[in-house]
Amino acid sequence: MPFWCKKEMRILGVKYGLWISMILGFMVLGKVYGIGANWGTQATHPLPPNIVVKLLKDNGIQKVKLFDADSEILNALSGSGIEVMVGIPNEMLWSLANSLGAAEKWVEKNVSSHVSSNSVDIKYVAVGNEPFLSQLNGTFLSTTFPALQNIQAALIKAGLGNRVKVTIPLNADVYQSSSEKPSTGDFRQDIRDLMVSIVKFLSDNGGAFTVNIYPFISLYNDPNFPADYAFFDGYSSPIDDNGKIYNNVFDANHDTLLSALQKNGFPNMSIIIGEIGWPTDGDNNANLKAAQRFNRGFMTHISGGKGTPMRPGPIDAYLFSLIDEDAKSIQPGNFERHWGIYYFDGTPKYNLSLGANNGGDLVPASGVRYLARQWCVLSPSASLDDPQLADSVGYACSHADCTSLGHGTSCADLDARGNVSYAFNSYYQENDQQSSACKFPNLSTITNTDPSPPGGTCKFKIMIQASSPSSHKNNAFTTKPANVMFLFIVSLLLSVL
Repeated sequence: MPFWCKKEMRILGVKYGLWISMILGFMVLGKVYGIGANWGTQATHPLPPNIVVKLLKDNGIQKVKLFDADSEILNALSGSGIEVMVGIPNEMLWSLANSLGAAEKWVEKNVSSHVSSNSVDIKYVAVGNEPFLSQLNGTFLSTTFPALQNIQAALIKAGLGNRVKVTIPLNADVYQSSSEKPSTGDFRQDIRDLMVSIVKFLSDNGGAFTVNIYPFISLYNDPNFPADYAFFDGYSSPIDDNGKIYNNVFDANHDTLLSALQKNGFPNMSIIIGEIGWPTDGDNNANLKAAQRFNRGFMTHISGGKGTPMRPGPIDAYLFSLIDEDAKSIQPGNFERHWGIYYFDGTPKYNLSLGANNGGDLVPASGVRYLARQWCVLSPSASLDDPQLADSVGYACSHADCTSLGHGTSCADLDARGNVSYAFNSYYQENDQQSSACKFPNLSTITNTDPSPPGGTCKFKIMIQASSPSSHKNNAFTTKPANVMFLFIVSLLLSVL
């Protein structure tokens, strides 16, 4: 398997993220493709849905992809004119596969009611999320297709079969290539027959093949991956595939899928890029400069309607993602919480033209309310030799987000005291600045002076007032030992000094 077609081991976590995906706004060949966004809500303090909908509209984002069918979000999208792809989490596939009645109830509650009486422009139902990842060990192989069939039948019964289409967002590891040339692509052998059946069903019912493509994951997983090939502006050794030239991994990956579809009798199958983007923290290659370079390059690459070597024309693609999510699983890597083009509070990370209303500058979220300007930090009188320090930091980081700490991250230049303060503050903020969340024994204190280093990328957060109460109930620090992973992190943080 070529380096660019390796499995893109996206996220294994307890939950699959509700993410948002963005699409470009442009008009090509008489067809309009708007901006969409994976709206992820795995956050301790998510922005209120009405603020996010305004953010989407202010930036000309015309499509949104959800990972479930949250009624509060769908209500906020009512009358917005934004196209919606609602999602069905993998955990629901078994019940939907085994009961047509369950599928009909799901469609009635989450699609019909919003389309008919709530003016929500639902265009797709996404059945599952990357259910065939090889790392899932076949857990959803027997339920995904039956669930897809039952949801389609339920849509038809509800009179929505022509208006709302079905799809399955799949990871790019469902296909592969025997060489570096996309023309040798085919579906993964262990699921080939299943994939052909699914594609035929989608084709027969006017659905689309949705695939998530992550050049960053290729670079993250393979130290020998040529970095410039992940971007769109400078790869010096393009691949020549029978006269078709590939100078970026996105085109090569996309056309490997096209080859798989063509080999199996579906040369004209519609393709949606469900997720594509670049994280800004948590890894050496995840930073603001690289993310801006990738997303700018991708926008330019598809905005002209050139397409790929095997399929010229407009590309229907969603950027991943809109807003950072500080409660996502970090099993794949610390970068998982930093895919957004916006920070957790709707502040833009960098300038980016979406080809629509924003003119090159991302419009920030408006109406965001913050907690008080105060932070929890390591007390000036506290000693780094305090025997409770390691457990305190381990506890804070195991219950809050410390993924901006460590080698190659935005806060990599903090000293040991700064690392501890960052951990304490993260825990304090995620627990709504409750006084009990800054009572690490003889170690912590509350300050009104911003501890963020001046002029850098490392920011000590002040949390926003969330649309719903924080899920953290027990804020008091206990001396429960940190787990092995966090003790390892702690040892790295404390070794800086």
